[in-house]
Amino acid sequence: MYWKTCIRTAMLALALLAVTGCRQIGLGATPQPTQQQEMEAFVQAHLATGNFMGAVLVARGDEVLFQGGYGKADLELDAPITTESVFRLGSLTKQFTAAAIMQLQDQGLLDINDTVDRYLPGYPHGDEITIYQLLNHTSGIPDYEGLESTMAFRNAVSLDALMAKFSDLPFDFTPGSQFKYSSSGYVILTAIIEKLSGQGYADYLTEHIFQPLGMEAALYDNADTVLPGRASGYTWDGDAYHNAEFFDMSNAAGAGGLVSTVGDMYKWDRALYTDAVLSPAAREAFFTPTVSTGDGLSYAYGWFIREMPEHTQALHSGGINGFVTFVIRDAATQLYVVVLSNVAQGLAAIANGEPYDMPEQSPAVEVDPAVLQKYPGSYQVSSDLTFTIIAEAGHLFGQSPGGPKFEIFPTSETDFFAKIADIKLHFEVGADGAVIELVIHDGGQEYHATKLN
Repeated sequence: MYWKTCIRTAMLALALLAVTGCRQIGLGATPQPTQQQEMEAFVQAHLATGNFMGAVLVARGDEVLFQGGYGKADLELDAPITTESVFRLGSLTKQFTAAAIMQLQDQGLLDINDTVDRYLPGYPHGDEITIYQLLNHTSGIPDYEGLESTMAFRNAVSLDALMAKFSDLPFDFTPGSQFKYSSSGYVILTAIIEKLSGQGYADYLTEHIFQPLGMEAALYDNADTVLPGRASGYTWDGDAYHNAEFFDMSNAAGAGGLVSTVGDMYKWDRALYTDAVLSPAAREAFFTPTVSTGDGLSYAYGWFIREMPEHTQALHSGGINGFVTFVIRDAATQLYVVVLSNVAQGLAAIANGEPYDMPEQSPAVEVDPAVLQKYPGSYQVSSDLTFTIIAEAGHLFGQSPGGPKFEIFPTSETDFFAKIADIKLHFEVGADGAVIELVIHDGGQEYHATKLN
């Protein structure tokens, strides 16, 4: 669920997955701007809101349709973002980890249907979990990212120590019985890659993926490395930017530890139409839906899959302190959109000649504090996600599990928006004045959350 990523990171260096208080653009207007002009206007409109800075690339096949850098890579040094700026990828890392596992299967070193204990002897309950279940988030292993505060990730850890954070915890559900996104599975996959290849995770990816594809900027991040072109991470509080809280990337492993540029990500996309890094059978499996995620999407290996009447898209978001990322890939038209920040869905719509939303600043209005008191409480978005509304000093705040608290602003007694990300909230109220549910609008998607208390 992509709005959850936006809220959890409260980012800069990333545009917005959703658009709040938007007007609909008609593509038949006269005179009609060029596709590049539309994309430029779309990104500039997000830049003007204050909560987007990043690098963007849109391509169809071998042709780059649009690319550019927007905002500052370093606010203190006034250094601009360019298409060569290097960003942390967050969970876009998972597609590379999944590809490495598929390579090892192609080499006959593993079978994804095998249980984990075959490759990591002694791993707790390893005889109950398969590699397949790690790849598609059906293992039932709790997501370690939600178990500790962000302060716990400031110090460097070994891979064994990182796995120890969750390896002895009880399953969230019987392995294979349902989907629940968990970065823990991709940490275990990291360990399997290292065990079977005899190389460190970073060295394996460099030798078997990055160097063969000429991805010169892609690598595993390390706080000690002086990295030319590195974009700094920030958070946006609705009014100002702040330096993002430090996160040592050893805590991310193969779940989120890589960095790259939009250009290198495009090289990766083009390679996935060839046998350069994956066999035809591996590539087919890579993008084949394996399990419903429960929100209109399915999951393959390191990719969400969205099936629509005219398009089937592979997509994924990523978020790590100060950064949010997004990719959309349409194999039928070879459309690829990468935003190391995030306006990807609108740009894909422009490229496909479809309607899209343009951001506008929504004016906040005054609402009687007594009305606001109806809204605080917990709202059940899905079986694994509860969203909280908090009232403080006559203001309302939203918060997702493990995420920062952020203020929401009223445009009416029942409608609100967030400044830190383009999210629109509507409280459905019954005839008796009681709150029935919270409706969350994001990126053309609508989520209904039942009030629990």
